[in-house]
Amino acid sequence: MGMFCFQCEQTAKGKGCDYLGVCGKTPEVATLQDLLIHATKGISIYAHMAREIGVKDKDTDLFVIEGLFATVTNVDFDPERLRQTLLRAYEIKEKIKKLFLETYKKKIGQDFDGELPSAAFWKPAESIAGLLEQGAKVGVLSDKTLNEDIRSLRELLLYGLKGMAAYADHAHLLGREDETATAFFHKGLRALTDNSLTVDDLVRMNMQFGTVNLKCLELLDKAHTDHFGHPVPTRVPLGAKKGPAILVSGHDLLDLEQLLQQTEGKGINVYTHGEMLPAHGYPGLKKYKHLVANYGGAWQDQAKEFDVFPGAILMTTNCIQQPRESYKSRIFTTGLVAWPGVQHISSVNGTKDFSPVISRAVGAGGFSQDIPAKNIVVGFGHNAVLGVVDKIVSAVKAGQIKHFFLVGGCDGAKPGRNYYTDFAQKAPQDTVILTLACGKYRFNKLEFGDIGGIPRLLDMGQCNDAYSAIQVAVALAKAFGCDVNGLPLSMILSWYEQKAVCILLTLLALGIRNIRIGPSLPAFVSPNVLKVLVEKFNIKLVTTAQEDLVAILGGVKA
Repeated sequence: MGMFCFQCEQTAKGKGCDYLGVCGKTPEVATLQDLLIHATKGISIYAHMAREIGVKDKDTDLFVIEGLFATVTNVDFDPERLRQTLLRAYEIKEKIKKLFLETYKKKIGQDFDGELPSAAFWKPAESIAGLLEQGAKVGVLSDKTLNEDIRSLRELLLYGLKGMAAYADHAHLLGREDETATAFFHKGLRALTDNSLTVDDLVRMNMQFGTVNLKCLELLDKAHTDHFGHPVPTRVPLGAKKGPAILVSGHDLLDLEQLLQQTEGKGINVYTHGEMLPAHGYPGLKKYKHLVANYGGAWQDQAKEFDVFPGAILMTTNCIQQPRESYKSRIFTTGLVAWPGVQHISSVNGTKDFSPVISRAVGAGGFSQDIPAKNIVVGFGHNAVLGVVDKIVSAVKAGQIKHFFLVGGCDGAKPGRNYYTDFAQKAPQDTVILTLACGKYRFNKLEFGDIGGIPRLLDMGQCNDAYSAIQVAVALAKAFGCDVNGLPLSMILSWYEQKAVCILLTLLALGIRNIRIGPSLPAFVSPNVLKVLVEKFNIKLVTTAQEDLVAILGGVKA
């Protein structure tokens, strides 16, 4: 069977994966995910109308968020788990449908008789084969008559919603939700089924989404800082300590906290990997003395890094790759992440029992000796940076700092990402680099020095912490009496998956211009849509580090 997916940056030939996903997604998984998106649209058709007459349902809201998150790149690769999710989708749809119809009749005084899109009537087939047949009819390219620009803008909105779902899910696990964001999931998915919407309508919808996503980013930031405290600058060892070891990858800080609580006093050392690196800066996590170091780099190197890691591995969110047989018995998934044949740790009333992970770590033996290594510094969230904003402003006015670069985003295996290493290395000594997300692994182990005590490299955290970077930019603009576009600040972004898409839409909704993006432009953006983005926001594709620095700074010498 075939497939078509172009939601990530590494999509085959820059056009779309049509045989096997570059991420490892099989046609079967891709098709079931397409069907799950179709199912969430059907749910949201009723949920959106229900909200308009005052009806809400928490099960419905959470299912849509989790359903979208499950289809983000490198999350759920398990066909059986997806089948179960689809069956649950139908139950949820019937529940919210009944709530809507009953309330509508009660409030309006008659039965609802409006016309609805086909997604509202979807019912799952009884077999995997039947589900695959259904999924093949609702994929990205299933409607051959759909205008290219309409499809492009729909996919842009959908991928934004997927990214926001990841943030909303993390916030939900910490007991936080925002009605504006929750309602927009249903509004946005409903819009994807509305054939009356024009290109202009969908452009406006994408910009509205960007504004809503900022609220969701703020929600997650508050959830993290209220629970774990504000990050503080912290030195993180890159070596290892003798003894049993557990490596935690992904993004979910709550999973890490529960694991730390369950391993405390048991002689097991816990290491972060990938986007978990910023965890070391949170007071509520760094207090655990057995959170000892960061191991490895970004997600795309996990196969070789996990292969030689002498302990158990826990994947908490997106970023999983196909496990090698050499460590498949040592890797565990939790949350929405799943891989066939890999043991999954489920949540029971908000608590997870990580004893299988702990047992496997003890059995694996761990590191036979201490491995010394250098340290790097993390923890420059908005609270830490804004605490020295007066010092930063003074350094700019004194000519000590000439420019700021936000060099951040996703990392990946596709050629061209050495650009970000080159850019950071060639940035003049009187410039400061802000960074976040796993793209920083391209240069975060290099030495950059400081400017009057201000580090030239400020690690602001995960991709989940984009709110920090936005807050710092807004605060600097206020301090200098200008808007963000008037600051000596340039954004040099790398992207891979859908969380990067929703952050970009938020930046555009804020009116930020002149963003450079790479290493390649999204395959799902049509030429006409790209033209609009270029004309309105002056979005640029990265070229070479030297050429871009010259264009930004004018005559800079590397």
